[in-house]
Parts: sequence; C-alpha cells; structure tokens
Amino acid sequence: MRNLPLSRVYRLIEPGPVVLLATARPGRANLMAMSWHMMVEFEPPRIACVVSDRNFSYKALRATGECVIAIPSASLARKVVAIGNCHGNVVDKFRRFALTPHAAAKVAPPLVEECLANLECRVVDKSLVKKYGIFILEVMKAWYDSRQTKAKNISSSRLWGICP
Repeated sequence: MRNLPLSRVYRLIEPGPVVLLATARPGRANLMAMSWHMMVEFEPPRIACVVSDRNFSYKALRATGECVIAIPSASLARKVVAIGNCHGNVVDKFRRFALTPHAAAKVAPPLVEECLANLECRVVDKSLVKKYGIFILEVMKAWYDSRQTKAKNISSSRLWGICP
C-alpha cells in the first residue's frame, strides 16, 4: 500500500456518471461538467448535486431554481472535459463545443440534443446550499434519445485518462 494524498480521496468515491448541468439566465444558457450527484429519492425522482459557489452555474441555479441534467455518451468525453476546463462567464459553451440547445418543456434551461438523456429539474430544497453547496433537485420531465440505446455514459474513472 502507498500513501494517497487526502486531496485525492474524492477520486476513489466520486459518483458517476459525469453529466452536464445546463442552467440559464435571461438570454444566456450555460453548461458545466458535474460528477458530484446522487439519487436521494425514487418517486418523485430527486437528485442531490454539489455546485460550488465559484462556478458560473451556481448563480443561475440559485436565482432561477431550474436546470437540466444532460447525460452525455462516452463519445462526448473530450467535449465534457473541455467544458469543465473553461468558464461560462467567458465562453458560450454550446457554441464553442458545437452542442445543440433544445427547448425544454418545463424549465427554461435547454436540453442538450447530443446527449443520451436529459432531465428537467427544479430545486426543491436549498437548506444545504450555503454550508455545502448541495442542491436537492426534483426531476419534472425526463427525455432519452432512442437512437442511442447502445451508447454508454461517462464514468469519472474514464475521464482520468484524458484530463489535463
């Protein structure tokens, strides 16, 4: 056994798959890569996710209480890493990474057309946001791409090989 720096412990237990979190403020949609999330309830489906107050998406999620969790296939892994390595306050990520925003049915942020699935969500609990950055989301509508039924999602461990 070898010593592992405590700053890397998250790599051992970080949940997957890696997803894209879409948020929107008036006239501006944004994407961020996210892997810190987990199911907390089955019906209605609720998801806990961590969004740092240092992320551009944090302000939009706090202000609007809406987002889309887009689940990309492994074929989008390089784009997902690149999305996670640039800032939404500087870059239009949909445009830069040639992703297609698609109008959602129940929330303002767009779906991501190229993804395996998209979950339209509303924040239902902010009690852990200030202390831990944890938002509790309720899935309002779910979509999947029937053409991608054999595709695989992106696990955190797969990204280690392509992260800078």
